[in-house]
Amino acid sequence: MKISIILPIFNEEKNLPLLFASLYEVIGGLGCGYEIIAVDDHSKDKSLEVLRELAKKDKNVKVISFRVNGGQTAALSAGIAAASGGLMIPMDSDMENDPKDIPKLIDKLDEGYDVVSGWRKDRWNGGFVTRLKRRLPSACANWLISKITKVKLHDYGCILKVYKADVLKGVALYGEMHRFIPAYASWRGAKVAELPVNYQARRFGKSNYGMSRTFRVLLDLVTIKFFDKYMNRPMHFFGGIGFATSSLGILAGLAAILLKVMHIRDFVATPLPIFSAMLVIVGVQLVAMGVVAEMLMRTYYESQGKKPYIIAETINL
Repeated sequence: MKISIILPIFNEEKNLPLLFASLYEVIGGLGCGYEIIAVDDHSKDKSLEVLRELAKKDKNVKVISFRVNGGQTAALSAGIAAASGGLMIPMDSDMENDPKDIPKLIDKLDEGYDVVSGWRKDRWNGGFVTRLKRRLPSACANWLISKITKVKLHDYGCILKVYKADVLKGVALYGEMHRFIPAYASWRGAKVAELPVNYQARRFGKSNYGMSRTFRVLLDLVTIKFFDKYMNRPMHFFGGIGFATSSLGILAGLAAILLKVMHIRDFVATPLPIFSAMLVIVGVQLVAMGVVAEMLMRTYYESQGKKPYIIAETINL
């Protein structure tokens, strides 16, 4: 079995020699074929020069360099597209993930799983303030993602995972969606497991994560949930909201008429007519949007010859 280790890299010139030394130690113990796909996300330091030197020494090190910064998800997507191994292992390049955890994640696959996700269980060691400011938001985010996706993981943010290659085929990644791959895989019938992994504080450089990423993740969560539940029937989503909105508008209009007939309030003395007109218009627009989304969905499948189903096995076909 060949493994593909995928490294998104941004300004990690000092961490790279340490990371590769640790990776080679682990790979030597595995005794299998390997490739290390390093994706330089337009680093501002000498990361690309370090990668060039590493690639000269080892032909199994394959480097992809972005012309402009595309973000971690884009780097992972490029690495996955270039990978040829039967197992794909994305991990951070800042040494916060410990390569020594890779063997036990691979061993877990042998229990019948398709995805094994790392869980940085002891990540937030520190004082009360540190735990309150960082651990609580992280725990809340992971709980929310698990609740919405129906795939319970303690640490969606941990990039260290092991995937069987067929799980990642055809997965298009945008925004911050790389963290939702286990959920997406589970929706497609994959079995997902989680294992505690070591967490190492970075020795060099600074973290590229910020609070702004949290909001982007939540927006991407809404998107991926839509694709899971309504990708093949967008009219049910837009039409359902449009029908509810229009119904509220009609009720508001009827209430305004009733108040007028009973001489309780004149039309100009209540905002109900305005609400009625606005809600009905919005409802009609949402239904129309649902029709357009249905047309786009059908074009998506038919133009590419795709099918809205996944076959696990055929016999004597």
